Amino acid sequence: MRNIKLVLEYDGTNYHGWQIQPNLPTIQGTVEDALTRLTNSPVQIIGAGRTDSGVHAEGQVANFHTDVQMPIAAFQKGLNAMLPRDIVVCEAVEVPADFHARFSATSRRYRYTILNRAYPTALSRHRSYFYPAAIDVSQMDALCQRLVGRRDFASFQKTGSDRLDAVCEVYEARCWKTNEHVYVEIEADAFLRGMVRAIVGTVLKYQQCDDAAAQLRRIVEAKDRGTAGPAVPAHGLSLIHVTYPSS
Repeated sequence: MRNIKLVLEYDGTNYHGWQIQPNLPTIQGTVEDALTRLTNSPVQIIGAGRTDSGVHAEGQVANFHTDVQMPIAAFQKGLNAMLPRDIVVCEAVEVPADFHARFSATSRRYRYTILNRAYPTALSRHRSYFYPAAIDVSQMDALCQRLVGRRDFASFQKTGSDRLDAVCEVYEARCWKTNEHVYVEIEADAFLRGMVRAIVGTVLKYQQCDDAAAQLRRIVEAKDRGTAGPAVPAHGLSLIHVTYPSS
C-alpha cells in the first residue's frame, strides 16, 4: 500500500469542521468522497488537526493509503478537478509507510485574524473577526508570551471536551499589527478543543487592564474554563502550518 501525504488549503465557512459527521458537510468527508471517486475504491484520510466548524486552513496535512498506481501528480490534479473551489490540494507527495498526519506531527501553528477599525469588511468577513474597540497590541503580545511553556491549559478548553490531560507545550505565542489587522499566532505540540479561540478572547478581554498579567496568571492556575474570557468567533481562525521531524 502506498502512503500519500496531502497539504490542503480550505475555507471552512460552509463546513461543519474537519471530522466526518452524519448528514453534515465536512472537510474530511468531502475530500474522502473525491478520493473514492478518483481511485474507484473507498479511502479514509487522517488529518493533522481537527479544525472546528467555520475554521480555515492554509496548511492542513492529511494522509491516506491506497494501492492505486497512478502517478503522484495525478492525485493533486485529479482532486483539484473534483473538489469544490473552497478546498484545494496544494501538494501531494508519497511518504514512508509509518508517516501519520496526526501522530507524526511535532507542532501545529494557528493564526487568528482581527479586523481592528471603525467599520466592518464586506470582502474578508469570513476570514477576520471585526473588533472596533481599541486594542493595545503590545499588551496583548506580552500576555501571549506569558503562555509560552508547558502547562495545564484546562481554563482554555471548550466545556464538554472529553480530553482528560489538558497539558500542552506552547512553543511560541505572539501578537502583532499590520495596517488594520491584528494577528495572534500560537504554535504548540498539541491544542485543546477551542483553546486558541479562548486564549484570544481572554487576552482581548484583559488587554486594557492594569493588572492583566495577574488576571491571566489567576486564570491559568484556576484550571477552570469559567474563569477565562469568552471565545472569539471561529471564522477568524486558520491552521497555517504543521511541522514534522523532517520539515
